[in-house]
Amino acid sequence: MEKTLPACPVETTLMLISDRWKVLIIRDLLDGTKRFGELKKSIGSISQKVLTSNLREMEGDGLVNRKVYAEVPPRVEYTLTDTGYSLKPILDAMVEWGMEYKRKLN
Repeated sequence: MEKTLPACPVETTLMLISDRWKVLIIRDLLDGTKRFGELKKSIGSISQKVLTSNLREMEGDGLVNRKVYAEVPPRVEYTLTDTGYSLKPILDAMVEWGMEYKRKLN
């Protein structure tokens, strides 16, 4: 099923990454492939259910690839797609803006 995207490109971007957890997942996957447990640990206070839900949405949106290895127990790895990785300049800008904002408050 094809998604209906907003006419505004800013709204489209926000639709894909506006969730707090999605931005943190992207941040962590910018460093490379991670297993589910690694993501959960690095993000911190996210529940397993919420992480699973966000990863599924991101996979459906074409931002994340999920690879399952036929092992016991199963090993699952997540990697950003090229589209997901293309969000790096946006996150870099958010880092710069956040650091500048914090400097102004101190």
